[in-house]
Amino acid sequence: MSTKPIGIFDSGVGGTSIWKEVHALLPNENTIYLADSHNAPYGPKGKERITELSTKNVELLIKKGCKLIVVACNTATTNAIKHLRINYNIPFIGIEPAIKPAALKTQTKSVGILATKGTLASDLFHETTDLYSNGIHIIEQEGEGIVQLIESGQLNSDEMKALLDIYLKPMLDANMDYLVLGCTHYTYLMPMLIEMLPNHIKIIDSGEAVAKQTKSVLDKHQLLNTHSTISKHQFFTNGNPEVMQSLLGEGFKVEYLEF
Repeated sequence: MSTKPIGIFDSGVGGTSIWKEVHALLPNENTIYLADSHNAPYGPKGKERITELSTKNVELLIKKGCKLIVVACNTATTNAIKHLRINYNIPFIGIEPAIKPAALKTQTKSVGILATKGTLASDLFHETTDLYSNGIHIIEQEGEGIVQLIESGQLNSDEMKALLDIYLKPMLDANMDYLVLGCTHYTYLMPMLIEMLPNHIKIIDSGEAVAKQTKSVLDKHQLLNTHSTISKHQFFTNGNPEVMQSLLGEGFKVEYLEF
């Protein structure tokens, strides 16, 4: 059982940022990654549809023999993970915006959150925000259009910079000192954001924390791969394989799969 792969899915290529963290921490583990780019973004879709899509992805990963599934999508986690945990007998790792560390560390008492509509509207997001935002000004900003640009290979485009200028302004006006990225796609904006934001503003995503939680859960269930063979990694997308290939770099093969 321990040599079976970790399954990871996202509403597209963004979750590869999570895959990189998991692979860096757990290099022995085999992985299977699903990018549901055909249905990206999940953000504007309702809870019912997001749950349907998440269920479809989970069933495919289980069919491929995965021992644990990382829901590498904030929108899918905040809308569907409770349903998945109830209906499938397999460990799940979720991902949600890292509000807690930002709220605990902010000096200006002002935190910006850039996320999708589906995440910002979810019950889980509001529960977490209410828990940690006492006395903190939270500026919520929907990143409409960002996922579509990344999925179409326009990560570093002028259109992307123009969108970010618009979305960052109210946060900067509110004197934020922490920016929380609430979508795994947004991690790939880091170089651009670092260039655009003042030096004192810290950017937080959830990648490292998710990787640590994955290791912890594998250990708890005695599922860690202790074999020293070279790990295998499969990447599937129902969108354009070239977009994911450009984010992963050489050495990994991305296959088109209709699902």
